[in-house]
Amino acid sequence: MDKQKTIPSINRIKAGIQSMKDDTQFANDRLRWAGNAKGFVLAIFRLAIILGICYVILGPVIGIISSSFFSDADSYNPMVYLIPQEPTLARYKLASQYLIYWKTMGSSLLYSATLMLLQVIMCSMVGYGFARFNFPFKNVLFACVVVMIVIPANTVMLPLYTTFTRFDVFGIIKAVTGAPLNLMSTPAPMYIMTAFCCGLRSGLYIYIFNQFFRGLPKEIEEAAFVDGAGTLYTYFRIMLVNALPSVVTVAIFSMVWQYNDTFYANLFLIDEKIIISKRISTITGSISNVEKIMDPNILELYMDAGIVLVMLPIIIIYVALQKQFIEGVERSGIVG
Repeated sequence: MDKQKTIPSINRIKAGIQSMKDDTQFANDRLRWAGNAKGFVLAIFRLAIILGICYVILGPVIGIISSSFFSDADSYNPMVYLIPQEPTLARYKLASQYLIYWKTMGSSLLYSATLMLLQVIMCSMVGYGFARFNFPFKNVLFACVVVMIVIPANTVMLPLYTTFTRFDVFGIIKAVTGAPLNLMSTPAPMYIMTAFCCGLRSGLYIYIFNQFFRGLPKEIEEAAFVDGAGTLYTYFRIMLVNALPSVVTVAIFSMVWQYNDTFYANLFLIDEKIIISKRISTITGSISNVEKIMDPNILELYMDAGIVLVMLPIIIIYVALQKQFIEGVERSGIVG
């Protein structure tokens, strides 16, 4: 009798244990399903955000590229939206003619590249100095660098204009020539400002180099000094080589911004033969006057073709250096 009573009780215990295991398994499955559902919803949300941002950024660019191939019939056809029914290259032919494309593009790229090289060299030296050396008023001077980043260039346009309209260095030029120099209508103001790290976005570039050099171990320089290397040799042959990602980042930023700059170009009255971004603004007026095209819709198509031609070199540069650019941005301390 005792054995018969014991067997059902054991079975009930086993059943209870199995029920607990089943409940635990169900709870785990429920948590896993909830986690998967949450991850799926977040993935859909992220995808929607990314697609929305891409549309906002790339939508106008795609529209410009598409409309640059429109014929007159496509422009007047309300059924044509993005894909032209009668594509033509006539817009590009006339736009390149009035842009004097190859000559102006060569001058603009040379102007931007020389400013970029000067900016990389000078800003990297200043950033290295802030990162590695202690000197009087270091914090105050670095605060000035930060101020250069946050203050708009429009606030100092009048002092810049007057400075380079009557350019003189401690009265020396006036003492020698009898009058200060007028540097308007030349690119000289841009080269002078860039050489003294006051050019376009120079404060940001100094900050990038400073952050990158601070992240490099000091043992590299100490080993070089032990081997007898001087400061300049260590900087140019060792530190600048190790800072290649930040150099590529600053070079691309500088090239693109110098190439697209119209603020300083208009402020210093730099000739549009040197800067293609200024010439593009006059293309519709030139075509309208010479070709007698008065329809604003058709003139806009020529403008779109000119914009595509102007964008093309920068897109090629970015695509060619995309990997190095992304790596430099990640390592330069300007994200996050």
